[in-house]
Amino acid sequence: MQTSKNILLVRPASFGFNVETASSNAFQTELKDGPGNLKEVILQEFDAFTAKLKSKGVNVFIIEDTKVPEKPDAIFPNNWISFHADGTLVLYPMFAPNRRLERRQDIIDFVKEKFEIKKIIDLSKYENENRFLEGTGSIIFDHVNKIAYACLSPRTEKELFIELCKQINYKPIYFYSHDAKGQEIYHTNVMMCIGERSVVVCLESITDAKERKLVTDSFESTGHQIIDITFEQVKNYAGNMLELKTNDDKRILVMSQSAFDSLTPTQKSELGKYSELLPLPIKTIETIGGGSARCMIAEIFSKQKSV
Repeated sequence: MQTSKNILLVRPASFGFNVETASSNAFQTELKDGPGNLKEVILQEFDAFTAKLKSKGVNVFIIEDTKVPEKPDAIFPNNWISFHADGTLVLYPMFAPNRRLERRQDIIDFVKEKFEIKKIIDLSKYENENRFLEGTGSIIFDHVNKIAYACLSPRTEKELFIELCKQINYKPIYFYSHDAKGQEIYHTNVMMCIGERSVVVCLESITDAKERKLVTDSFESTGHQIIDITFEQVKNYAGNMLELKTNDDKRILVMSQSAFDSLTPTQKSELGKYSELLPLPIKTIETIGGGSARCMIAEIFSKQKSV
């Protein structure tokens, strides 16, 4: 099962520009002349985001962020935790010390109450060795074919990626990805999105020809239609989409309004063959946070407990 009906979101309490992540995230922008009521604007965007997903028939579980300690990126829970269909829960080592505070036992306990968690793989200990692997930011999972993709960066260590793939029995495919200025792209999920039958990817960012062929050959072998996006579209978060399933088993492709607006009519038409495109306005969140719609969502593939 590639798409989930159940998702976890964290409603932010202290969202803001994170100076500890800015060195490796070129997408972050500090709004020095931003709205004076920034917190209110962020919560309005978040609440509208969740309301739209619920209206489409996605099961949304919302956790309130704690005010203390302050966690500027708590709105992006997909980086520290992932939930898998076999009942495995994975905890990940985070690059920025202030992001490690996002890892909350009460959130884990909340999910364990409602879903079957049989095994925990805790990689967070590697933070002590300055080794990092940031969840489904670093890793794009093809769950159906048991393949994992990762662009290597200061946030995504090759050896840790391979180690996790061995533990969960996935084939690892890794490569380097760079933006138009030659800087390493910090997370795979800003340049790649895999759905059940299509993949959105910025192929020109994979500058090594052999690595690029490895990736495209893999997509072709799994029968995914490749929707190639440009550097400019990546900059507008067109790679940061996520395909979800509704309660009536329809597929929706969640993305920001910025991402949707950057797509060509042909790209929209091709993607629309597989799922309903769902653009959501989160401009302030993605501008300041350097992450977009996909980053805000932690999918729960674990089996739901009977009531």
